[in-house]
Amino acid sequence: MRGRQGCGYAPAVSNAPENPEKRPSAAETYKRLGPMGPLAILAAVMPIVGGFALLGTLNIVGPWLRDQGDMGVVIYASAFAVLAGLALLPTYAQAILGGWAFGFATGYPAAMAGFFGGALLGYAIGRGASRDRAMVLLREHPKWIAVRDALVGGEQGAGFFRTLGIVTLLRLPPNSPFALTNMVMAAVKVPRIPFALGTLIGMAPRTGIAVWAASTIQGEINKQAVSQSRPDWMVYAAIGVSVVVLVIIGAVAKRAIDKVTASAARAT
Repeated sequence: MRGRQGCGYAPAVSNAPENPEKRPSAAETYKRLGPMGPLAILAAVMPIVGGFALLGTLNIVGPWLRDQGDMGVVIYASAFAVLAGLALLPTYAQAILGGWAFGFATGYPAAMAGFFGGALLGYAIGRGASRDRAMVLLREHPKWIAVRDALVGGEQGAGFFRTLGIVTLLRLPPNSPFALTNMVMAAVKVPRIPFALGTLIGMAPRTGIAVWAASTIQGEINKQAVSQSRPDWMVYAAIGVSVVVLVIIGAVAKRAIDKVTASAARAT
C-alpha cells in the first residue's frame, strides 16, 4: 500500500488514486462495480415493465387469490416478497393488488410482510453482487465516504438510531425506488437491522394509503379506477414528503463535505 505523508488522508486500499477527489468516469465506475452495475440498471427498469404487466392482469390474479382463501394471502405475500426482491414488479402495484383482492384489514399486513421479505431478499442480492466494490470506490474519495458515514454511520454499525432515521426517511416518499434502494443500501453496507426496521417504518404509511385506496374500488380494477380511488391530497403529500426528505439528506451530506473540506484545508 502506497500513500504520501501529510496529505490529510489515509488511503484505505492499495489502488487508491493519487488525487482522491478526481472523479472517475461513469464508464469506469460502472465497470468497477462488477455485477452490481447491470443489476442496478435492471432494478431501475424492470419494475416499470412489470408494473404494466401486473396492472393488465389484476382482474385475473385478484379473484384467483381471493378464491384460495387463507392460502391466497400466503401466496400473495410470498410472491410479493420474491417479485419485489428480484426487482420484477413494483411495490405500489402489488400493494394495490392486495387491497383490492383482500380488503384493507387483510391486505395491509400481507403487503407489509411482502415488503419486509422483498427488502431482505434485495439486500442479500445487493450485498452478494457488490461485495466490497462500492466501498472501495467510496474510500478512494474522502468526501464520498464522509457522506456515507454521516448518513448511515461507520462500517462497524455505529449510529444505530441515526441509520434507522435515514433509512426511514429514504423509504417515506411514494416515488422512492424500492428495489434500487435495497441494492444501494446493501452496497454501501448499511447495517441489516436498522435497514430492515427503517424499511418497515418508512413504508408503512405509503403502503397503508395504497392498500386502503385500492380496497375502496368496487367491481373491476383498471387504471381509471385506481386513479379515481386516490385522493387528490395524496399527490401533494407525496411531493411535500419528497422535498422534505431531499432537504434533510442534502443538509446532512453538505455538513459532512464541509467537515472534510475544512480538515483538508487545515492539513495544507
